[in-house]
Formats: sequence, C-alpha cells, structure tokens
Amino acid sequence: MFFALTDEQRALQDSVRRFTADRFGLRSVREVWDDADGDGDPPELWKAVADQGWLAGLVPERFGGLGLGLLDAAVIARCWGEAVAPGPLPATTVAAEAIRLGGSDEQQREWLPRVAAAEVRLTLAVGGVSVHDGALSGVVDHVEYPHVADRIVVVGPDGMWLVDPAGPGVTVTRHDALDRSTRLGTVALQRAPGEPLRADAASDVLDRGAVLCANDLVGVARQALTRTVDYVRTREQFGRPVGSFQALKHALADLHVAVSMAEHAGWYSAHALDEARPDADRAVSVAKAKAGQAARDTTAAMIQFHGGIGYTWEHDAHFYFKRAKREEYQYGDTPTHLERLARLAFDGG
Repeated sequence: MFFALTDEQRALQDSVRRFTADRFGLRSVREVWDDADGDGDPPELWKAVADQGWLAGLVPERFGGLGLGLLDAAVIARCWGEAVAPGPLPATTVAAEAIRLGGSDEQQREWLPRVAAAEVRLTLAVGGVSVHDGALSGVVDHVEYPHVADRIVVVGPDGMWLVDPAGPGVTVTRHDALDRSTRLGTVALQRAPGEPLRADAASDVLDRGAVLCANDLVGVARQALTRTVDYVRTREQFGRPVGSFQALKHALADLHVAVSMAEHAGWYSAHALDEARPDADRAVSVAKAKAGQAARDTTAAMIQFHGGIGYTWEHDAHFYFKRAKREEYQYGDTPTHLERLARLAFDGG
C-alpha cells in the first residue's frame, strides 16, 4: 500500500511552517520562555490560530468547521513541534475531540463552533478523579494551560466530564515547568460539578492525543537533527569539519534512520485512526513509542554535538531537549506503549 500526504496537506504544512518561521521564530519562543510571570499564551500566535483556521480542521462542517481528519491535525502538530511553539493549541485540539466524540448534541452545538473560530481555549486533565452523586473530587497534576482554559475535560477511571475552571469546588494552581514552551498547573476538584461526556469515548480521545503528541515529538526530533547536521558541517576541529569524523557521521546516520521511522509511524497512526483500520491501536502505540525515543535521543545528541555552547541557556538546544523530555511521558511513555503492544500481540487487547 502506498501512503503519502495529499497536495492539500502539503500546502497546509507549508503554510504553518512559513508562519512560524517568519512571524513566530525562536526569538519569539525565547521571549515566552523568559517571561516567568506570563501566561505562556502569546496573543499574536492565538490570533494566527483563529485567522488560519488551524482549530477548525477536526470540527464537523455543521458546526462551522472543515470536517477534516486526524492526519490534517497531525500535520499542524508536527509543524508546532518543529517550531517548539507555545500556546494551548494542542490541548484545545484534544479536548475538542472529547466533545466531538463524547458530547451531547447540546454540548457540541455550544462548544464546537467556538472551537472552530478559536474563541475558546480548552484543556484535558487525566487522572484519578472520583465521582459521587454527580460531583467530582480529586487532584490532577501537570495539566496544560488550565489557567487560561474556558473548560477542562476531566478524564477519570469512570468517565469524562466537562468542568468549568471558574466553577465551585475547582482550584487551579500554576507551577513552573522544565519545558517553558507550555504552562502547567494542578487542578484540584472538591465536589465540583461536571457535565458528563460519553465514557466510552475516552480511550479514543487519549489515542488521538497520543498521535498528535507523537507527531509534535517527531517535529522536535527532525528539527533538532537538522540543526545539528548544519552545525557539524561548519564547526571545524583540527582543520576539518567535525561532521567529517566517523564517530559523528555514524551516530547521526543512526539518528536519521530513527527519526525517519518515527515520521512514517506518526503519519500512519493518524491515517489508521481516520480510516478505522483494524491495526489502529497498534499503530498509535508504535508511533508514540518511536517518537518518544527518537526525540529523546536526537535532542540529547544535539546538546552533546554542539559542545560547550549546547549546554548554555543562551543556545536554543535546550528548547528542543526539554520539550522532548516533557512530551516523552505525555499520553504514555515508550515503555508504557511497548507494554501495550505486547498485550495486543499476545493477549489480543
């Protein structure tokens, strides 16, 4: 079977890449990183999300969206990773999928048109939340952008709910993160009201989140590798470019193979979910496992191969390394997905 992006998807990829390169490059990313008191949600970037319709892709046409597939969203996610871009676009995309897949007609009518127009920000909180008499209790750590979210999709062992972060019984506490291309917080629920979403949609939502995260990671990995190759071609030692040394050439070749395999796995996992292929669950875990490993190894090599300058705050290498480290564990790390693959292979589920 031959598989490739369509001309429209390639045009979308070029459009997102051009915008981030021309109007929100690494200098703008650094400003967000260095702004310790900022909310991490640059308004000019969110305006572009609205103007370009980057959140409208997965929203059905009857709600003002484009009715596209997960592969189109994966194209954007990969460009987002390449640019180490900040903001709640990834979290809003996944939380909106929870409403699309698990929401009632009324919930979909209320929220999906506003998502498509980028009028609201959403986020996802996954953790050990209990429900009693319709009220939610529990604490969820490492939630992306809860302080700017209009609604939080809470995913617990017993279902999914739509929660107002400004509602009674909800406390949002911001805290610093290793990777400042996002902002994290803790969401504490104390008998907080929540609108139920369909519980049976939760696993599909998390798989879709894993696919988008895998493609973001692949974007990080490919950009880190490209920048490293460019550097070792020009950095000279003993009168020769260091990239000509055999040890570096072989290591970079191995990384290129790993990143290429992760790239293909990322595209295919999105396609498999779009087409409801029988191997979709396996494809998701392959993509997330490979992407996490490739991004971890490539960004670590980026720092190593840049020498002393690669370890400094002033160099951009740590942007990629820290984003890869955070996302490696998001939606399940490599060992978690390898274990899932083993269960699927030997136990059938």
